[in-house]
Amino acid sequence: MSGTLPGFRERLATALTGAPDTPLVFLGNFEVEQQWAHGEHTLPRLSASAADAVVNHMDEFALLLADERDHVVLKSRPDEGYLAFLAGLGVRLPRLHVAAEQDPGRTVTEDALEDPALLAELTALAADGCRLTAHGVSVREELLSRATGLGIAAPGAAVCKAVNSKVYSRRVADELGLRQPRGWACATLAELADAFEAATGDEERRYVVKEAFGVSGKGIAVLESRRRADRILSVVTRQARRAGRDRVAFVVEEWVAKQSDLNYQFTVGRDGGVHFDFVKEQLTDNGVHKGHRMPARLTGAQLAVVHDTAERLGKRLAADGYFGVVGVDAMVDPAGELYPVVEINARNNMSTYQVRLQERFVAPGQIAVARHYSVRSTEPLPFERAGALLDGLLFDRDRGTGLLVNNYATVNAGFPGGGQRPAAPVAGRLYGLLVAASDDGIDALDTDITARLAAGRDTGA
Repeated sequence: MSGTLPGFRERLATALTGAPDTPLVFLGNFEVEQQWAHGEHTLPRLSASAADAVVNHMDEFALLLADERDHVVLKSRPDEGYLAFLAGLGVRLPRLHVAAEQDPGRTVTEDALEDPALLAELTALAADGCRLTAHGVSVREELLSRATGLGIAAPGAAVCKAVNSKVYSRRVADELGLRQPRGWACATLAELADAFEAATGDEERRYVVKEAFGVSGKGIAVLESRRRADRILSVVTRQARRAGRDRVAFVVEEWVAKQSDLNYQFTVGRDGGVHFDFVKEQLTDNGVHKGHRMPARLTGAQLAVVHDTAERLGKRLAADGYFGVVGVDAMVDPAGELYPVVEINARNNMSTYQVRLQERFVAPGQIAVARHYSVRSTEPLPFERAGALLDGLLFDRDRGTGLLVNNYATVNAGFPGGGQRPAAPVAGRLYGLLVAASDDGIDALDTDITARLAAGRDTGA
């Protein structure tokens, strides 16, 4: 393993700004899709979604995408023990800019917009030539740019929203002749009604309907009957009439059998050049992302399809004015054939935040699995205490194996502020990369970590 970080950060800066040494200000505004979906029609909800403090504290992932010349804006200052853990591994961290007050229900962008002192800090960075790079760009990030003078190293919010729509993904794949499940991209109520009629009239296949900006298993429904389809269409039609327009954004497609899920990433430069970054096996549970295995277990022929698709998609996105990171979800069917485009995510992806750690700490021939663990505690769990609980299992540079923690803020994100004691144990997530020499080694490490965390569960560890 090299002691010098390879060039993903430099490639990223070059793609975004044209120069590898441009100082960047990173912003981890996860689930930016909620902003893109504002004003769009949605599927029926069983209940209103609650603010997700854990998701908003995923902003800490950006810490490991930057280097010492860069800056990261955060909702909360990282745990000092976690910073010491990273420093002990030789990770050179960026300069931190933390919101004075964070609201668990707000993104890091929204916290920054409410902090005059932080806005002044960021304004000074703009004068130093720094550029803003976000998980994804919405109107909120454009507001932050205007408030600070930080230029956004990305296309505008309108372009980013357009290319992230599942309707766009489906139409581009059709245009390029890429294999897809049977389905329809629907931009009007009439198209949605026609798609529902065709889907529910096909007795040999199962279909689902997806919101254009659904994320993490949300915004999707199974069309198990004509009655169900009629109910969904009725809800969407009422929304459209209230809005005074019949424009919608949904995809209806066959739910196909699969052997595995994939996620691959490429970077589109301002000059239209396409650089393939990686392909990983995507681990999911009921449609919700759980992690990645790297390297992906693919044949040479499968890899060739992935590389060719990435090049073609990259050029198509560039033609529509997009540049930056692109992650694509794909599937392998039971016969080993690929569906190379399930959806396009023209933004950072969970796997994006693993790249620099993978480059530095995962040796050739090793296996890494990115995943998260549920943590329950009756009081905030400092990293030092978690480290003691996982003694001998955390990543060690000399050993070259273990759990390489890449986000700790999500462990304690759910605790109420002001020192209030929760009425019940609080659920959090511990994110990291499992690094070992074999799949058996990964499984053993995973089993041990799960058992240790379970032993400390509900006790305050």
